[in-house]
Amino acid sequence: MASAWRVEGGGLHARQCLGLAYVALERWAPAATVYEQAAREAEAANDTRLADFHVKAGNAWLAASEPTRAVQALDAALAAPHLSDELRGEVHLDRARALVALGSVAGARTDLDEGLRLVPSDPFAWYLSAALARRQGDAARARTDITRALEMAADHPDIVLLAGTIAGEAGDMTEAERLYRRVAEGAPDSEAGRIARASLDTLREVEVDAPRPAPAPQPR
Repeated sequence: MASAWRVEGGGLHARQCLGLAYVALERWAPAATVYEQAAREAEAANDTRLADFHVKAGNAWLAASEPTRAVQALDAALAAPHLSDELRGEVHLDRARALVALGSVAGARTDLDEGLRLVPSDPFAWYLSAALARRQGDAARARTDITRALEMAADHPDIVLLAGTIAGEAGDMTEAERLYRRVAEGAPDSEAGRIARASLDTLREVEVDAPRPAPAPQPR
């Protein structure tokens, strides 16, 4: 129906509905294409939704595993007028995810830091920053940033899962087990819950394989 409406002159609103329909079907590439078409129409009409259409296109390209096209769409969003600081910050976070997929870790860090400056109250900005710091081998920053994320979204399974992994890598197995157990019990049917259960199994195997302490010498 949305497609027919567009053909019959439904305009930008029809394209937006068609894009949403494709997203609901997880047809990411067609969704991105429709949003790019909407962006071109919005630019021609000087419509204030221009940046939003570029952002939607960028996220759809990310979901379609097309990070290069995602960066192009997100760059167009950053260049568009009527972009609020909050949305600009979110665009930098999305751009960082695309750059990580392209292997540009340094570029991703630049975008993430700008995103943190613009949207410091977004827990996922800190979550993404912690994940990138871990990837960069910066354990101290990973711990600091995941702590900030936990303060803002203490029950989100993805955030708690990453906190458990970072704790384990720092050698705090008790804390890692506690956090993994929270995810496994709190979100058992999620992908994070599945990973948490597997991580708990790994921790148990490590405990079983750990060498037993030598017995204390007996007094003569």
